[in-house]
Amino acid sequence: MIKFALMGAGRIGKMHAAIINSHPGSSLKYVFDTNTGFSEQVAKANNSKVAKSPEEAITSSEVDAVLIASATPTHTRFITMAAKAGKAIFCEKPIDLDIGKVNQCMEEIKGINVPLQIGFNRRFDKSHAKAQQARVNKEIGELEMLIITSRDPEPPGIEYLKAAGGFFRDTTIHDFDLSRFILGDDPIIQISAFGDALFDENAKKTKDLDTAMFIMRSKSGVLIHVNNSRRAVYGYDQRVEVFGSKGMIISDNQIPNSIKIFDKYKTNAQDPIHFFFIERYEQAYKDQFNAFMESIKNKTKPKVTFEDGRNALIIANAAYQSLESRKTIDINFN
Repeated sequence: MIKFALMGAGRIGKMHAAIINSHPGSSLKYVFDTNTGFSEQVAKANNSKVAKSPEEAITSSEVDAVLIASATPTHTRFITMAAKAGKAIFCEKPIDLDIGKVNQCMEEIKGINVPLQIGFNRRFDKSHAKAQQARVNKEIGELEMLIITSRDPEPPGIEYLKAAGGFFRDTTIHDFDLSRFILGDDPIIQISAFGDALFDENAKKTKDLDTAMFIMRSKSGVLIHVNNSRRAVYGYDQRVEVFGSKGMIISDNQIPNSIKIFDKYKTNAQDPIHFFFIERYEQAYKDQFNAFMESIKNKTKPKVTFEDGRNALIIANAAYQSLESRKTIDINFN
C-alpha cells in the first residue's frame, strides 16, 4: 500500500484525495493546506490526518509518495523537499511560473532517483491518446497539421486571475503540452501568438487575456494551430484534429450520454457537452494516477516528466515574447 501526503486541499486537491483513496494500492495519510478548514474537511472525508506543516506531511516515515496540488509558487519547494526525503512525487502543472525557479529546482534534485510525474492530464484522455497513436502508427499518413481547440465555459474570478500567472502559463500550457505529446520526437521550434481581452472586465483589470490564437511549427514542418477562449457559452470545448497525407482523426467533444432528439423544433439535438474540466477529464485524472502508481510499482520512468513540464513553460514564455514583440519567435529548450 502506497501512503500519500497531499499538499493542497482546494478544488483539485479534493479531487486528488478521492482518487488516491479509491485506488486499491494507495491511501491518503496526511493532508496539508494553509487553509486549515480545507485540510480538515478533506482529511475527514478521506480518513486521514491533518499535517501542521509541509515538513510533517512530506518527511513523515509513514509517507511513501507526495501529491502536490497546492498553489503554484509552492511547487518547486515541495518537489525539492519530497525528492530529498526520497518520496515519489506527483505535481500538478505548472512546475512554476518562473523558468529560473524551475531550472534551480532541476539542479537541486539532479541525481535523486525518485519517480516524478507532472500533471498534464490531457495526455491520458482516451480520445486524445487515440489521436496520438494515429500519428505514431501513421493511420493518417504523414502528419501535416495539428489543430487544438480549448475553450473554457466562463472566465474565472479576479482573485484567480491575479494568482494564475497569465493565460498562456495557466490555460494554454495544457495545449502546448498536448501538442508536444502528439508530435512525439518532433520538437516545436517556432511560435506566433495573438491575444486580447475581448469581453472579460477582470482580464482587462489584471492585464490578462481572455482570447488567444497560436501558430506553431515543428522541426519537420508540421503546422500547429491552437485557439483558446475563456467563454464558450455551450460548455467546455475540447477538440483535437490530427490531419495527415491520408486523412484525419478527430478527438471530439464529449457529452454525458449519446441520446439524440428529433422533433418539430430540432433535428439531431443532443444534451450540452460537459461543463468544465473535472467532468470532461474525470477518467483522464484517474488514468494519470494509475500510470503514476505503475511507475512506482515497476520502478519505471513516469509518462510525463519534469522535462515535459519545463518544456511546456518554455513554449508559454516564447508565446508571451511573440505577443509582446509581434514577431515569430524561435524556441530554445536549453
